Amino acid sequence: MLKLSTRPSIRLLIQSCKTLCHLQQFHAHIICRGLEQDHWTISNLLKLLTSLSASLSYSTSVFNRVIAPSTLLYNVLLKGYSRNSRSRESFLLYTRMKKSDSASPDEYTLSSLLTLCSRECKLREGQIVHGSAIRYGVAVDMFVGSGLIDFYGKCTEMISAAKVFDEMPDRNVVCWTALVAGYANAGDMGNARNVFGRMPVRNSVSWTAMIIGLVKTGDIVGARKWFDEMPRKNVVDYTVLIDGYAKSGDMASAMALFESCPEKDIVAWSALISGFAQNGMPKQALEMFKEMESGGVKPDDFILVSLMSACAQIGSLDLAKSVDHYLSETSIDACQAHVMAALIGMNARCGNMARAEVLFNRMPQHDLITYCSMIKGYSIDGRGDQAIELFNRMLDEGLVPDEVAFTVILSACSRAGLVEEGWNFFTTLTDKYSLVPTPDHYACMVDLLSKAGRLEAAYQLLVSYPLEPYACAWGALLGAYRWLDVSLLREKMKERGLRKILGCSWV
Repeated sequence: MLKLSTRPSIRLLIQSCKTLCHLQQFHAHIICRGLEQDHWTISNLLKLLTSLSASLSYSTSVFNRVIAPSTLLYNVLLKGYSRNSRSRESFLLYTRMKKSDSASPDEYTLSSLLTLCSRECKLREGQIVHGSAIRYGVAVDMFVGSGLIDFYGKCTEMISAAKVFDEMPDRNVVCWTALVAGYANAGDMGNARNVFGRMPVRNSVSWTAMIIGLVKTGDIVGARKWFDEMPRKNVVDYTVLIDGYAKSGDMASAMALFESCPEKDIVAWSALISGFAQNGMPKQALEMFKEMESGGVKPDDFILVSLMSACAQIGSLDLAKSVDHYLSETSIDACQAHVMAALIGMNARCGNMARAEVLFNRMPQHDLITYCSMIKGYSIDGRGDQAIELFNRMLDEGLVPDEVAFTVILSACSRAGLVEEGWNFFTTLTDKYSLVPTPDHYACMVDLLSKAGRLEAAYQLLVSYPLEPYACAWGALLGAYRWLDVSLLREKMKERGLRKILGCSWV
């Protein structure tokens, strides 16, 4: 075994390794010194290896070379799997650990599994871990108990979360906070307030959980009141409320709060810039981006996606080319689905379909988001036939369209005047995919039928909608009606409580 006096030097040597190559060289050094079975040395090596997500397979091979891995080694590797969201590998390792003669699961084992289940909302797997915790006698352990409460809270299983909480003999602030956050996540702000009021000690996380819950349930006024009462605020609290204001369309309040924030990190900037972009204020989004850059803050992929959305709204080809070039000079991976979808969408909206096609064809794999961006591009460019062809190709690849995908293809049919094709897609979304048509779907179909002169069919479709269609759907029909018929249709709109559409002179 390794002598204790050499351990500090081993630890320093391991910590000096910054890359997988360095760690592999150190592993070779361990083998040469005959320390491959020394659990202390291997555990330190595994801790660093698992921190590099690209080295998980190598971590596994190092672990597998140990003849009788201890509980410590199992836990280190399991924590690495959990941190990198490797569900299958985590539970396979856990099963192997239970069968092992050299190790047995403990509270750290189960906590790693619960962290994974919480992050991915794996209810069934988490319930299995809960059963194991009861079997091993650690379900009431504060470490495991808080993990169980957090897990059930993330899965919005609040009856189970409260039961675990009530059965714990001792509870710390983490347990209380997990229960508050769980109720807030489930939208049950009454119980969240009740638990928060009973907390012996409150921390910043419990206050933040309340604000997140209030924002999530749409109570921005309540969230602001809670925010103002906080004894100490950090950038997370500011960002949550900025995002809440943005989602409610109140960008003036979002901007005022942002300006009052003492420390602005990349997430706060992202919330503000994306808020402007999502609320149809692209010029303000660009101004904030420039201000952020001048302050020395480097954008991340989410900010660049918001920037591309703003450029798409403005429709400037020169601006789109500048952003495209800017992205190529950053270290951000442009092949990420959400980045590529935004890049394709920006180029398409700005009239550069050739560039959009190059980007799309360069991707090794396509998901629903990138397909929809490209289909929308063809739609805007007036190439309805190609939009339909690409939609069918998407189906052939086994992707299942959602409500947004059908809105995109129906809009393409409407722009191109493809009545029969549009009607087929409209019936397919219910008959084949069991989706419920949204007001957007009805608006697209009414617009399509109206442009084709099928006014009676458009009207019958509109009045058949079980809920209230958007006013724009009625506007599409109004635009196609002869002046003689407009007064009659206006009466129908009044009956349904719809008011005049701004900018529509025929209403």
